[in-house]
Amino acid sequence: MTRSRHPETEAFVSLQRAADALLRGVEELLKPAGLTPGQYNVLRILRGAGPQGLPCREIGTRMITRDPDITRLVDRLVTRGLATRTRDTADRRVVKVRISTRGLSLLQKLDAPIRALHRRQMQRLSASQRRALLRLLERLLPGGA
Repeated sequence: MTRSRHPETEAFVSLQRAADALLRGVEELLKPAGLTPGQYNVLRILRGAGPQGLPCREIGTRMITRDPDITRLVDRLVTRGLATRTRDTADRRVVKVRISTRGLSLLQKLDAPIRALHRRQMQRLSASQRRALLRLLERLLPGGA
């Protein structure tokens, strides 16, 4: 691999390669459940939202990675019975999305394997290195300290 003379470029490329490798592990774990990482993320967001659910627009703002078509992601989850969609009673223009019992059950089955995967993915780093990495990555985010 040719090294750049610019450490910022090297860091960016290394970060992209690491993110891709980590995401491939998640994709492989989710494949038997018939989920993409985006769909899994939506289900996690909906679980966190509780019984009141969220409008699609709000789901989009909470996604880990930007997805321009949250509606299509939600449509697939609704079709599979993993989420429901209903009109808000106070404002009929707002459509709320909620995780279904089936969606909750699927997430519960995936919780331990996902945690185990993340532990394996991070096992080369000590606890203090993981904390340092987290602090550094947070600084790269917009508004990061």
